[in-house]
Amino acid sequence: MTDTDQDRLLRAALEHVPFDGMNERALLAGARDIGLPQALARVHFPQGGAGLAAAYHRRADASLRDWLATSPPEGRFRDRVAEAVWQRLKLVDPELVRAGAAVLALPQNSVLAARLVWETADVIWVGLGDNSDDANWYSKRATLSAVISATVLFWLGDMSEGHQDTREFLDRRIDGVMRFEMVKSRLSKLPGADMLARAAFGWIRPPRDRDLPGKQDYR
Repeated sequence: MTDTDQDRLLRAALEHVPFDGMNERALLAGARDIGLPQALARVHFPQGGAGLAAAYHRRADASLRDWLATSPPEGRFRDRVAEAVWQRLKLVDPELVRAGAAVLALPQNSVLAARLVWETADVIWVGLGDNSDDANWYSKRATLSAVISATVLFWLGDMSEGHQDTREFLDRRIDGVMRFEMVKSRLSKLPGADMLARAAFGWIRPPRDRDLPGKQDYR
């Protein structure tokens, strides 16, 4: 992949985040480090700190997508999902995630924050071979997004060795998702369930003929 000015700026700005926070100060300091005009830095990241946080998040998603393609986890499906989420945590620095979470928690960034988590869930489902094209496409990503969000919050405060408490927390949440999927599967077999599902969710379709949210490049 070609190393662009935006790539270089992202790396340089992240070096300043621990000291300045995930904000425009870090962005402009990074631009200064690589000799990039401030005006051009703002062109690459017009959202300032939120843009930096999003780029860092999507860079990790891109790495996770590559990992799932080259080293897919094995075993039971629930274990594969858990391992994918665990791998996603390994790809980021807690201090940078904490700084990004602070800026994404601002009201004006709430939609972006939700979309980023959804994108990560999509990367995982697609990487594990999900081919649903109905309401399941949404429910799977919605439930996994909730798991990811809760796990990240737990992870940020986890002081256990090797974040073992986080792994146990993640496993419990994944078990909950699997139970939900089993109940949903049983309900779908009830008489008239298919008709009710079409009536309630027949209009829902995952995006087609365009990149899925989780597939887009972090740039």
